[in-house]
Amino acid sequence: MSIKSKKIIVMYMLIVIVSISCFSCIYGASDPTLVNKINSAFKKIQGYLEKISLPAAGVAIASGVLIRKFSFGNEEKMVIGKKMIVNAILGYAIILSIDLILKFVDALI
Repeated sequence: MSIKSKKIIVMYMLIVIVSISCFSCIYGASDPTLVNKINSAFKKIQGYLEKISLPAAGVAIASGVLIRKFSFGNEEKMVIGKKMIVNAILGYAIILSIDLILKFVDALI
């Protein structure tokens, strides 16, 4: 999967999160219990993502380091290992920032 397609997937995920959050706030004017249910669902999803993302990021970083270590001077494998490390760190940062993104969207609405 190329970096461009990964960026598109992340953007779609953010658009879905923002649109669901906006829908919940707009619809919540007439039914506040629905907003509470959606917010609690987002918190549960966030908790699961945080639990899964740390080991996944650790495995991806370790794999990238091993690929770089055992590339034996092959520049192509060195670049692949570096991309794996950087993408794992960026992905983990996005997962950790989901709470900030949701709070920002709630503040806008």
